[in-house]
Amino acid sequence: MRLHRLDITAFGPFGGSQSVDFDALSAAGLFLLHGPTGAGKTSVLDAVCYALYGSVPGARQSNQGMNLRSDHAERGTRTEVRLELTVAGRRLEITRQPPWERPKLRGRGTTVDKAQTWLREYDATAGSWKDVSRSHQEIGTEVEQLLGMSREQFCQVVLLPQGDFARFLRANAEARGDLLGRLFDTRRFADVEKRLAERRRATEARVREGDAALLADAHRMQQEAGDAMELPELAPGDPGLAETVLGAAAVARSTARERLTVAHCRLAAAESAHAAARRGLDEARELARLQSRFAEARQRAERLRERSGAHREARERMERARKAETVAPALELREDADAEHRRAAAAETRARGMLPGSHADDGASGLAAAARRSAEELGGLDAARRAERRLDELAEERAGLDRQERADEDVLREADTWLAGWDGTRTAIQTRVDSAQEAATRAEQLAVQRAPMQRRLDAARTRDRLAADLEQAQRRARASQQHALDTRAHWLDVKEQRLNGIAAELAAHLTDGEPCAVCGATRHPAPARRVAGHVDRETEDAALAAHQRAEEQHTEDERRLGVVREALAAATAEAGDTPTARLAAEAGELEQEYARARRGASALHAAQEELRRAEQEREQRLADRQQAAVRAASRLTRRDTMEREQAQLRAELVQARGSADSVAARAAQLERQTALLTEAADAVRAAEDAAQRLKDADARLADAAYRAGFDTPQAAAAALLDPAAHRELQHRLDAWQQEDAAVRAVLAEADTAAAAEQPPADLTAAERTAATADRRLREAASARDAAARCRTELDRLSARAAEAVRRLAPLREEYDRVARLAALAAGTSADNERRMRLESYVLAARLEQVAAAATVRLQRMSSGRYTLVHSDDRTGRGRSGLGLHVVDAWTGRERDTATLSGGETFFASLALALGLADVVTDEAGGVRLDTLFIDEGFGSLDDQTLDEVLDVLDSLRERDRSVGIVSHVPDLRRRIHAQLEVVKSRTGSALRQRGV
Repeated sequence: MRLHRLDITAFGPFGGSQSVDFDALSAAGLFLLHGPTGAGKTSVLDAVCYALYGSVPGARQSNQGMNLRSDHAERGTRTEVRLELTVAGRRLEITRQPPWERPKLRGRGTTVDKAQTWLREYDATAGSWKDVSRSHQEIGTEVEQLLGMSREQFCQVVLLPQGDFARFLRANAEARGDLLGRLFDTRRFADVEKRLAERRRATEARVREGDAALLADAHRMQQEAGDAMELPELAPGDPGLAETVLGAAAVARSTARERLTVAHCRLAAAESAHAAARRGLDEARELARLQSRFAEARQRAERLRERSGAHREARERMERARKAETVAPALELREDADAEHRRAAAAETRARGMLPGSHADDGASGLAAAARRSAEELGGLDAARRAERRLDELAEERAGLDRQERADEDVLREADTWLAGWDGTRTAIQTRVDSAQEAATRAEQLAVQRAPMQRRLDAARTRDRLAADLEQAQRRARASQQHALDTRAHWLDVKEQRLNGIAAELAAHLTDGEPCAVCGATRHPAPARRVAGHVDRETEDAALAAHQRAEEQHTEDERRLGVVREALAAATAEAGDTPTARLAAEAGELEQEYARARRGASALHAAQEELRRAEQEREQRLADRQQAAVRAASRLTRRDTMEREQAQLRAELVQARGSADSVAARAAQLERQTALLTEAADAVRAAEDAAQRLKDADARLADAAYRAGFDTPQAAAAALLDPAAHRELQHRLDAWQQEDAAVRAVLAEADTAAAAEQPPADLTAAERTAATADRRLREAASARDAAARCRTELDRLSARAAEAVRRLAPLREEYDRVARLAALAAGTSADNERRMRLESYVLAARLEQVAAAATVRLQRMSSGRYTLVHSDDRTGRGRSGLGLHVVDAWTGRERDTATLSGGETFFASLALALGLADVVTDEAGGVRLDTLFIDEGFGSLDDQTLDEVLDVLDSLRERDRSVGIVSHVPDLRRRIHAQLEVVKSRTGSALRQRGV
């Protein structure tokens, strides 16, 4: 990596634009960057780091919260850093602009612009620059890949920091490990240690889980086997656990097989005894059943002999009933004929009682003839009934004509009255319509004038209010402007007072023996003293903050004043110069006139609707009057026709009514008379027929009783049985016969008779023997099943345990192997004699390379006296691997680096820094670092050592490198001709190149 050019604008202490031509400075190989304290020497290095990585070095960035933008820059000037360099054969230009708060282009106030970044590459073929990227992330990734270093590595290797390597040289092993770990990125080795530890814990957990599952199966086998399995106290992870469990399982399975064989034998014996007991019980039960059956049959036979007399009487009663059943049809026929005869006689008596006296003794034929005559007369009254109904209809129609005539007269009278006043009504309504129409037109004209008048009135009121606000805003703006000027003058005075006493402020932190933060010297013969009235940094910051707040308040007051002026101009343009009171009066008069016009116009619609309804009513009245006249003419013709028809109908009805009041009354008399005569004739005829049928039924009944063997019909009727009595008697006879047959069949059975001759059966003893055999059989079967289950479960658990042992074997081997590796990498294994962790071992190798590279330059700087060596010795209880000692050739002894003097510590740390730069460069992929910077520390060297150190730095040109020394030591200005001077002033620092 070679730097060509650096352009800085408004960055750090540089208020304007400054440029550095590194090509001219690097031509001499060694150049000096110098200037007074606080001028901005380190800010040049910060600008290089910011251009490459977008941030300044961490140590300087954390120093009092460094602000990238210069306090001396103009408000409209943006902070920018542009760096041109060559890396990995590519010439690049990086431009970075941090975010900043700039003035707004329009109006007052400020706005924040985002950070900007550009990356360009020089195309040698085209002879011009081309854009590569404008993305912060892409440019950062591209630069880090090209350099092969992170920002921390770059700041440690290229910008060799002041004092860092002196601390590294004296640091303990832990501090060295932190720095080397960041530079060489050994986190991957720490991750390996962590991964091995995690894998060891995971494998151990899996082994313990497997042992726990195996022990659980062993305890379940012990529960199944009982006292046949002995299992010692075991825990997951115990040695020999698998062999112990498998051995105990084998013994338990053998015992379970023997118990199952014994259980099978006992079950076979119990089954034989159970079968014999069952056979004896069945035989006893059968003998008891046969003996009970024979005794019961003898008892039933005795009961049959006792009821034999009643059985004979029942058979005789059933025989008489069967004979009487042949007479039953004749009896039923005679009863029906007798009932019918009584009903017919009663009906005849009732019918004759309702006839008039002239027909009381007539026979059936006389009554029928009289009924026919009445019916013929009734048929002749149909025409008279129709005439009577028509006469009623004509009377109703005549009444309707009279009502219609009266209604038409009312309609004609109302229509004439209303139409007589039509002209006056129409004129009055039309006048109201015309007045409302004129009011509506006036309201529309006034509505157009209302809005402009109201806007002028509102604008006039706003104009009056803003006139008062303008004076107040002007007074406030003048006051804030004066306050801002006063606070700025106060801040400048305070700042000048602090700068005058800055030397005393720095001297207050000096301590004998401690290096100066400015020159690095450890002796302080004449430190500056504070004078009366000295101002510290807090007072200056407070004055600056007060000035900034005053400026912000003045800007805000100016903005408010402009807003009030703009609003006042707009309101005056709208309202004019007319006074507000006059505009308010004119607006009030306009509103009153508009309200009156609106009220008059509101009656327009109602008047128009009233006119329309009046015209419709006039048309309706004329139509009603014409229709009433037509109906009156029609009624005269209809009335004449109806009078002629009524006279003719009345003559016909007088003849048809006779002595009755009406035709309907005469018809009702004839209908009743005809019905009574017809009913009486039918009743007389039915009574005569019923008497003949009763006589015939008596003759048939007497003949049937004689043939059935009964002396009289009454005897036959007494012998009959109703259906219920017949069924009950037949059931008794059938039951007797069935019982007699059943008893005879039982007494005739040979087995039953033989069983009756034997002794009584002992059923209780047989049942007791069978119950005992059942219980012993269940107990034997239960024992056999328990033994079979135990053997099956032990076989299953034993097979699962064997499978678990086989499956855990490779896992145990893996755990042993991972545990050994994890302990070795963590430094806790006995095989790791120096207790070095893996990351420490890698860092020790890197430190050994750094010490070897640093020794080459240290020997030249110390005239061959000192050599840096790496040590693996342990320090206290810590682990070994990161020790660093110096070998003194004058004494031949190896001693601690903390024993070096101030000057010796500087050139030793410088040699260490240069060696570290070489090793980190090689680690990063061999990227050439053609430009290096060394920040301070040369003030601690004597002239001879300084010459030797400069010779070593000058020798770097052999590798085509250029080294920039950052120092304010005066002697270096005489020795190094190529110089970059930083000049500070009250308006900001500036850069000057000399000797190039």
